[in-house]
Amino acid sequence: MVSFTLETPDSLSALRDSGTGLQWGCPFVLPSWMRVWWQHFGNGFEMHLAAIRNDSSVIGVAPLKIQGDTASFLGSDNVCDYEDLVSIPGREADVFAAVLDSLRQRGVKRLDLGLLRPDSLVVTRFAGFAAAAGASVTTVPEDVSAEMDLPGTFDGYLEMLNTKQRHEVRRKMRRLEEAGRIDYQLLNGDGALDSFMGLFALARDEKAHFMTPEMESFFRDLAAGMSGAGLLRLGKLDFDDKTVAMIMAFDYNDTVYLYNSGFDPQYDSLSVGLLSKVFCIRESIQQGKKRFEFLKGNEIYKQRLGGKEIPLYRCQIAIA
Repeated sequence: MVSFTLETPDSLSALRDSGTGLQWGCPFVLPSWMRVWWQHFGNGFEMHLAAIRNDSSVIGVAPLKIQGDTASFLGSDNVCDYEDLVSIPGREADVFAAVLDSLRQRGVKRLDLGLLRPDSLVVTRFAGFAAAAGASVTTVPEDVSAEMDLPGTFDGYLEMLNTKQRHEVRRKMRRLEEAGRIDYQLLNGDGALDSFMGLFALARDEKAHFMTPEMESFFRDLAAGMSGAGLLRLGKLDFDDKTVAMIMAFDYNDTVYLYNSGFDPQYDSLSVGLLSKVFCIRESIQQGKKRFEFLKGNEIYKQRLGGKEIPLYRCQIAIA
């Protein structure tokens, strides 16, 4: 018999650790992520983390929040690049039916689900199930992400780039190496986040406005939570013993997710912001990772470094 129970991030963490076979597709649906988001941005919403069960076995999770008669993913577009439902392969139809049942019991009339990868369960399975059940479904492109498969060597990566970009990356790396001592280290987060925040404070663009005190508190708690889960990676680029650029990334399921970055604009002429990402890619290849995700946004550097754009969708479902 398929049913649902309402959970908390802590109880979902226990479910995930128990090895249920659930496919947690990306970092943004993990319980450790949801816990931090809720602590900082959950005011005004009702948490609705539905675990779908077949008798005693969990076959799916709907990480949702509710406001009024509308349910959406537990997250927000400004800090969550994309999200999805969670299911054991082959049980998607049962999960979908139970999700709708849980929401109808709560009085929800509309699902507003985004942002979504084109290979997400919502786009590939749930939207079709909803339409077949008579619901009104609208799925539209709203943003883009960028990603690439990683080869076995850094030289192989450079060969993936077109001739102009390959030349530019090599030229920029050589110029930086000739200008002074450089060192790139991958850290676990301990003691490094202050440097990361300091670089944000030096930003001259929208990054400076983005990192409000509330957002800084979120980033710090997120770093602690993802570090505790073994997923946080902080890359630090030093030039002549001074930290000039850093990246924040997540290492999950053989994929490195480039979440955010900062650099000292005083060293912009040496392309330290771009090269910190190149060094992150090189480090990922050396560690045997299979994919690199630049995540949401159409910044030109992503294409120049080999990223391939994919659309991100928003799906709205009327379930009344």
